[in-house]
Amino acid sequence: MTRTPSTASAPEGTAAAPLPSGSDLVELYRKHLGSGRAVLGWVLGGMSEVRSEGPWVYADDGRRFLNFGGYGVFILGHRHPAVIAAVHRQLDAHPLSTRVFLEPVGARAAQAIAAHTPPGLDHIHFVNSGAEATEAALKLARANGRNAIITTRNGFHGKTLGALSVTANAKYQAPFEPLLPDTTQVTYGDPADLKQALATRRDRACVILEPVQGEGGVRIPEPGYLTEVAALCREFGALLVVDEIQTGMGRLGTWWGVDAEDVRPDVLLMGKGLSGGVMPIAAMAATEEAYAPFSRDPFLHTSTFGASPIACAAALATVETMEREQIVARASTLGERILSGVRAACAPHQDSLVREVRGKGLLIGIEFAEERAVGEVLLELIARDVLVNHSLNSTRVLRLSPPALVDGAALDLFFTALTEALGSTAARMSG
Repeated sequence: MTRTPSTASAPEGTAAAPLPSGSDLVELYRKHLGSGRAVLGWVLGGMSEVRSEGPWVYADDGRRFLNFGGYGVFILGHRHPAVIAAVHRQLDAHPLSTRVFLEPVGARAAQAIAAHTPPGLDHIHFVNSGAEATEAALKLARANGRNAIITTRNGFHGKTLGALSVTANAKYQAPFEPLLPDTTQVTYGDPADLKQALATRRDRACVILEPVQGEGGVRIPEPGYLTEVAALCREFGALLVVDEIQTGMGRLGTWWGVDAEDVRPDVLLMGKGLSGGVMPIAAMAATEEAYAPFSRDPFLHTSTFGASPIACAAALATVETMEREQIVARASTLGERILSGVRAACAPHQDSLVREVRGKGLLIGIEFAEERAVGEVLLELIARDVLVNHSLNSTRVLRLSPPALVDGAALDLFFTALTEALGSTAARMSG
């Protein structure tokens, strides 16, 4: 398969450099980026994504895809005008800082974020990715004397070495063991299991978990679970880290997943949606007491590109856009509508193809009876111009994380595509 090469934008008066496409691009992936990814790209037709806007991603052959995936990044869709404008302004003025002087954009972004974090989590530590936010939290926990880590089974917190230690999936952990010592896994949603683990680690434990397990297959705990976790952490002197990298920034229909139970962790992690779908950025928010070791010594944990002005400009514009356009409320309302529509589409296949539909806000999971159904439905949706994701820690779950800015026509396309994809897959798998 060979397509006409796309062209990249170039300075005025110079020839635009051709972009590889089709089999040429697949071969570049094979040679330089990995054979596995090259094979996957070829299975999906060798298409490359070259442009995006709103909920849409455009391929090099002109096809337009509705993006209901993106691993939770695109709460504002692609290239939101306000975020793009802020990044352009910062690019023209001062994209990266010297790290010698104070830098105002990062300070203003931190102030804007802290206005929405749970009370007391006023200290914001910017990093470049969700995994880096987890690493910062684990180091902060150690600096506070909490070196016994308790994580939840099927939780996902990143794949760098420290983050991988608390991403409880043997598939990803085994090739890199030994990982961080004194790390214990407990059952998600089971306060009794957590209590037992805390009892032998009094005053030296760090508990890390998600309000909803995203990569774990959109696992939603029973109401009151987070409240019980927070109470147990107080009882046993544990530091509580809540990972909202995927669930925060309005994804669950609230600013943060902990808001549903008014839980105040010691540390809260954010990312994905904080980027506005434009610039990679993540952050750790912490209370004054928890952040004290990093606050006293600004060189204890640093990153060259952390809190870069251009990324912080995107984050600031994202928060302001969410406030101005009432994104959290829209996510809540739209999430209910999409969840209802997904359940209606899945109803004819319940207990045969589909096992369960779960969701909160704009994070929805479809659990299938068989693992291979996930790949089949994903391919059927792509054939109908819709993009979704599988779940890294739950191989039978197809995950939807649509933007909060989706119009009626796009929703109609999605529901029609899903209904047809499920029907086609059910017929093929039962034949």
